[in-house]
Formats: sequence, C-alpha cells, structure tokens
Amino acid sequence: MKLPLLATACALVIAPLAACSITEDNEPKSGSNAISVTSTDDTCRVSAAKAESGTVSFKVKNAGDKVTEFYLLGEDGLRIVGEVENIGPGLSRDLMLTATPGKYFTACKPGMIGEGIRADFTVSDSGKDLTITGVDQKAIDAALTQYSNYVKNQTGELVAKTQEFVDAYKAGDDDKARKLFPVARTNWERTETVAESFGDLDPKTDLRERDLEPGQKWTGWHAIEKDLWPPAKGYTAFTKAQRSTYADDLMANITTLNTRVQDLTYTVDQIANGSKGLLDEVASGKITGEEDIWSHTDLWDFQANVDGARVGYETLKPLLDAKDEALSTEIGKRFAALQVLLDKYKEGDGFVFYDTVTEPQRKELSNAVNALAEPLSKMAGALTL
Repeated sequence: MKLPLLATACALVIAPLAACSITEDNEPKSGSNAISVTSTDDTCRVSAAKAESGTVSFKVKNAGDKVTEFYLLGEDGLRIVGEVENIGPGLSRDLMLTATPGKYFTACKPGMIGEGIRADFTVSDSGKDLTITGVDQKAIDAALTQYSNYVKNQTGELVAKTQEFVDAYKAGDDDKARKLFPVARTNWERTETVAESFGDLDPKTDLRERDLEPGQKWTGWHAIEKDLWPPAKGYTAFTKAQRSTYADDLMANITTLNTRVQDLTYTVDQIANGSKGLLDEVASGKITGEEDIWSHTDLWDFQANVDGARVGYETLKPLLDAKDEALSTEIGKRFAALQVLLDKYKEGDGFVFYDTVTEPQRKELSNAVNALAEPLSKMAGALTL
C-alpha cells in the first residue's frame, strides 16, 4: 500500500462528511446499474447516486491530469467494497461488482492521495436472485471456502514471519532484519487487497513516506525499512526505545489483521476484483520502484502480488472455465508469460535489487503486467453477468 486511504476526521464519522471541503454531492438520478464516472483533478462526477442490487458496473474515465483511483466504500466509509487504481490521464477503467442493498460512498482519488472526493450512493433491493447462473452452487461455495482458507493461512504466516523480523530488528541484528524484511512482507503482499480493505489498519502498516499527509504519523513497514537502509545524509537513526515502539506497533497491527480475517467472507466478484487489484498494485508501485524505495526489494513484492492475483484466478478458474473458457485460457497464458519474465530476475532464494533493473527492463515488465491486466479486468464481469 502506498496511500493513506482515508483521512480520520472524515472516515470515522459519517456526519462530518459535509464538512469535508472536497466532497462533491451528486444529484440523485433514476436507478441505473451501468454508471459512468468522470474524475478530474478536483471533481468526481457520478452519473447516478443509486442503483438496484445485483451487478453494478462503473465506467471510470480520468479527464484530469493526475493519475486517479475510484472506490466504492461501505457505509462506514472505511470498508472498500470495490476499487480500480492507477487510472492514467485520458484512460477509462471498469469496476464491476455484485452489490447488495445498503448505503455506500463513491470516491475518486486524483493524485491517489487523501480521502478522495466522495458522494453518497445507495443500493436498493431489486428482489433479484444474486446467485451466479450457469455454475453449480457447490463449485461456487468450494471456491469461496478455498479462498477464505488461503487468506487465513497467509495472514497466519504473516504473523509468524513478522514476529521473526521485528525480533531481529529490536535486538539490533540489522543484517538478519534486512534479509527478513522482504520475506516477511511476502504474505502481506499476497493478500494486499484484503489488508487494504481495513481502512484503519492499512495506513498504519504500509504507508510510504511520500504519501504522508500533514500531521500524519509515519509507522509500519516502510518506516522501519528506512531505518534499516538509511539515507547517506540527513537521517537520525531510531533509538533502541523507538525501535521497540515501531516494531511493537507493526506487530500489533499485523496481529489485528490476522484476527479480523478469521471472520471474513468473500464473494466471487470480490475475489475477481481483488485479483485485478493486486496487478494494479504492481503497476502503481512496484514497477516504478517507489514501494521499497530504501531497500530496493520491490521484486519480492512484485512476485507476491502476482502470486496473490494468480491464486485468485486459479480459485475461480473452474467457474470461469464454465462461463468463458476462452478468457480463462487467455488469463492463464498471460500469467505464465509474466512469470517467465519475472524468473529472469531471480537470485538465490529471492531477486536482484530493483535499482539494478534498467529502464528498458522495467518497461518490459510493465508491458507484461498490462497484457495480463487487460483480460484479468474482464473476469469479474464474465463471472457475474
């Protein structure tokens, strides 16, 4: 994660939303489940403020000069129901999901920082059967159970590996901590879209220094990363007491994450959109080398994001094979091609450091990610329509 998803003052309480100066209201229009969104640098125009339960599609166009994101948030303003990231100027991206009746918020996030430009969004009860047609319900249930178990397993491993990492860091064994940093983050990155769905935990855990807002305290993985790979000049190392504070805080947040996912359930479109979201994470942070700017361990995160996206696809593959076999085959081929390219950068049990990867090589990786992202973005729609 690179961005402070939500500003506390506006995120935790619904009532003060009107006081958030960047909020733009949208006039409620007749319900339509095909909704257009136009994001500029200072506006977020959503063609409808309501829809009926069932499949809802947002076509998001970036008409501004900054890279933007679009979110559908739950009633608490924290829970991410669906998102599309890394929408460049002039580009359009689709978000398709199955929405249940309730109150939501839409949010554009020009520049990919801050709480975004929000508006109310309501989903009324259409009375429609929201089950996926053409696929055996047992197969759906099996896929959802499989994915739930996968996430629990990953966060369980994350707790154990993070504990090992923070123990080494607190003990002052920096060489061991540096080796464990990308390894411990692997389980986080494999389930990053699930972790990001907890808008209170994610900024505390994975915020980059460049995305800090005025007055915001920097904690988590990347604060410790900077202390382990400090700049040559102008940096004061953490004291032993500060190390313990930062390490214990990271461990507490990771432990809370693991506790929370135990009760999480998933839908087919959440898994499909999450799979695509992990590829967006690669495109928006790993390709650019901005995620692990101090350690240059971006390729570990890159691989973990791809692993997580592939697990999402493979979990849904039996369903997608039944709904759109050609699309399923194309996605499988693109995953394989991207992995072949990534394998070129493996070294020992890990990867080469990203500051050794040239610009043409980064471009080649980016092209492979984009080639996969295009068919993967169609998976949610193919499964739910």
